[in-house]
Amino acid sequence: MMSTPETNPAKQRVIVARPTGFLRDVLSIAIRSVRQLPRDLEAVIPALIIPLFFLVINVGSLQDVANFTAIEIDYKAFQLPVAIIFAVTGVSRAPALVLDIQNGYFDRLMLTPVSRRALLIGHIVADFALVVLLVMPVLVFGFIIGIRFPTGPFGVVTFIVMGALWGVAYTGFPYAIALRTGNPGAVNSSFLLFFPFAFITSAFVPIEAMTGWLGAAAHYNPVTYLLEGLRSLFLEWDAWALGKSLLAITGVGLLSQTFAFAALKRRVARG
Repeated sequence: MMSTPETNPAKQRVIVARPTGFLRDVLSIAIRSVRQLPRDLEAVIPALIIPLFFLVINVGSLQDVANFTAIEIDYKAFQLPVAIIFAVTGVSRAPALVLDIQNGYFDRLMLTPVSRRALLIGHIVADFALVVLLVMPVLVFGFIIGIRFPTGPFGVVTFIVMGALWGVAYTGFPYAIALRTGNPGAVNSSFLLFFPFAFITSAFVPIEAMTGWLGAAAHYNPVTYLLEGLRSLFLEWDAWALGKSLLAITGVGLLSQTFAFAALKRRVARG
């Protein structure tokens, strides 16, 4: 009787998972992360409501005082970048990554040939989509209250992209905490790291109007240059201000993502 692969174990085909490619891995993880967003609205909605609340409060309480400072633009436009920064900073899919770690899904992925870097980059791609979605309602509200861009449609697009890039640049910190601790409480508190940077800056008045140690500290705060770059779009195209803003985003991004990928490498090595 002739043997067949079905009757002869020695001739049975062994099925081995093969890598699908780095870009395919990134896309798969990003799509999965985006699809989970409707189930995590309780983490996204406050990130939208709180910046709008502070925008209304700050404009209503400080606009008359701001008239005595050297602000070149309407105070509503002066405060809009602050609202954008608060909307996108610290918002990430890191809590979803923690959930994957806790329920064992992350460990199961470790048994597959998926690219390890794609495990993090895929979430970061999803973060970019998320922060763009958060920027849009805040920007629309700005239009409703009368804010306009003299730099035109390209200025609006630049404003959105720079806000989104900042949001993605900062995500390395919550991801580093998520990968190191696997603790959702620790990840949720990662936004507290941003508070000193948010207020030791030109959030309420131009940096020229700040004095003492606060004014000196604001000069070394990357958020100051991010705000100045975004505010320049309400005047005219200023390559110098935008360049410093992009440099600040790049510096923070390199620092935070270095922490994140180091934490990923450590967790992968730990198995």
